[in-house]
Amino acid sequence: MARTPTTSDAFNAVAEPQRRRIIDLLAHGEQSVNDIAAALQMRQPQVSKHLRVLREVGLVRARGEGRQQFYTLNSEALRPIYEWVSPYEQTWRERFERLDELLDELQTQPNEDGLGA
Repeated sequence: MARTPTTSDAFNAVAEPQRRRIIDLLAHGEQSVNDIAAALQMRQPQVSKHLRVLREVGLVRARGEGRQQFYTLNSEALRPIYEWVSPYEQTWRERFERLDELLDELQTQPNEDGLGA
């Protein structure tokens, strides 16, 4: 079976690390292509290619102002990813709670001197 192109859905689009970095940046607000390129220390053409993919799957929206393009995150388009990951959240929370309990227990155990940690 042929692999689905990266422009087909949010899952494939965010599989690329640079695109995730762009999404992280846009989560803080609207940015121009040049601002994104500068913040991520990437060349403008590379950023534009990644933004095109993100725009095609609906993860970002573009707004033209003069010769510049400004991008914002469309967080609603991340919903399929959130819905897929959310069942694992409870498992992660429980494991971290058990780890915290174990660490607390280890800190209260006497050390080799017979004194508490």
